[in-house]
Amino acid sequence: MDVNGDLVHGATLTAVLDGSTQPVGLLGALSEAHRIQRLELPVHTMLPVVLRQLLLPIMLDALKAPRDRREWGDRLHRGRFTEDELARLEHYLGPKGYGDRFRLFDAERPFAQVAGLTALNGETKSVAQLVPSVASGNNVPIFSALCEADELLLKPGDAALWLLHAHCWDTASIKTGAEGDPQAAKGKTTGNPTGPLGQLGLVVPTGRTLYETLLLNTPVVPDGLASEDRPQWAWDERPTGLAGTSPAGPAWSERPASGLLDLLTFQARRVRLFTCDMEQGLRVNRVIVSAGDRLARTPEYDPHTVWQHVAKPKKDQAHQRPRRHLSGRAAWQGLSTLLAMDLPEQGDGPYTSLLLRQIGDLQADEVLSQQYRLGAETAGLEYGTQSAVVENAIGDDLPLPVQALLAQDAWLRKALLECVEQADQAARALDTLNNDLRRAAGGDPLPRDKGSRPSAQFLQSLDRTMRRLLTGLRTVGADDSDLLERGQLAWEQSVWHAATSDADVLLAAAPPRAIVGRTVRNGNKEFVYRSGKANGMFRSKLAEILPRAAEERRATPKEVAAA
Repeated sequence: MDVNGDLVHGATLTAVLDGSTQPVGLLGALSEAHRIQRLELPVHTMLPVVLRQLLLPIMLDALKAPRDRREWGDRLHRGRFTEDELARLEHYLGPKGYGDRFRLFDAERPFAQVAGLTALNGETKSVAQLVPSVASGNNVPIFSALCEADELLLKPGDAALWLLHAHCWDTASIKTGAEGDPQAAKGKTTGNPTGPLGQLGLVVPTGRTLYETLLLNTPVVPDGLASEDRPQWAWDERPTGLAGTSPAGPAWSERPASGLLDLLTFQARRVRLFTCDMEQGLRVNRVIVSAGDRLARTPEYDPHTVWQHVAKPKKDQAHQRPRRHLSGRAAWQGLSTLLAMDLPEQGDGPYTSLLLRQIGDLQADEVLSQQYRLGAETAGLEYGTQSAVVENAIGDDLPLPVQALLAQDAWLRKALLECVEQADQAARALDTLNNDLRRAAGGDPLPRDKGSRPSAQFLQSLDRTMRRLLTGLRTVGADDSDLLERGQLAWEQSVWHAATSDADVLLAAAPPRAIVGRTVRNGNKEFVYRSGKANGMFRSKLAEILPRAAEERRATPKEVAAA
């Protein structure tokens, strides 16, 4: 990468090809997208950043969005960009297109930054301010390898990624006041929201190659993209009179997105990177992060977020608002949200992302095969203390059977959700057993929000089993009811084995006095708690939750006796 930080040809991204890694620029990533299996990125939250802030808007602006599902399917079946499309991408990122606007250290127009941005107090801060996993200011991760006194040096390509990550995910802490920002006061700007992705529960469909992943994340736009909708690097081409201030200046505004390209490349901060010369080459060591544009609300055409549908919203609120992922849960535990293909008929409820709904429609039109090896990556951040610090990163990936995304054919989706519900109910039964054993031993049940519960380890133990089930169900068709039934039986047997094994551990750890137990009075009622009784109730509940496995266990002794 040259002194200007050329993102088009420099080592911006790391691509995985045939099991090995290779640095590529933006043009190289797009040109070789059909060969690249995936991008190697530092954190889960970086994939939506790279897609939204770089690859997707470049592709959509240069090649335009498909107008219908058949056009989308034609692109998928080709499996790569055509020679004409590659020529258009090369022109778009070339000297006669926007190539000069993808220079990280350009003196006049640095990419995704404000040239000459200066803090009111004249200071700069460590570039660690861009990296949530590194201690900086109020954000002090427990397991950070560096403290605030350590100097962090970023290669230009890495700095570009974390710069865009801040535009998407930055905390809501107080920001440095910038010269030329009329809304800065006393050297700072307050009231900043998190970056626009910080309020979303993101789901990114993934394919077998980067090309397929790009296409799976491309919405069909029947009327085409609006003429006034421009990415951040082409802001000056917007028609005059549209709301908002240029992201190339220190001033900012609260405004709605003017279209998909504007939404994907939304500049939620005003930033300037500072470099130093090292023996290894140019490095980014300091930064100014000031307040940037505030998104008035997430539009319903956002392609990646899942939604919470509200039947009776409050005044001036939309029927749908973004739904965030829950921390500490694997992605498969949220399948009820990912597979919510229809709006709730009554009341409130989840509604899956635009892209997952589109994939279901593509499969219904036989544009996408039901055996397609679809993946889904979830991403999110959990903030704390007024969203000024990052407490946890949420990220997972799992295989998804395309057939389960068919809105009009719910048989497979119903089976998958039944499996998820069984795991959840078995986990609750384990927690109930644990609490009953604690009572029998003379103690109290665990408080709702404290202590380590057996359900957490139990659900984690089922993770690999659920992923195998999802992978196997990718090839299940509507006529494979026997195969589906066998798969559900195998799942229930796995859950039964894991639950009873964990229960045996809890029973073995209970003290002898739990066998005798005790009687607890609650008002006019008495409750007897003994380990034997607790175990019997647990086994009975497990048989209700897992009827196939219970029936198989009842039938096995009879078959052995008959033989």
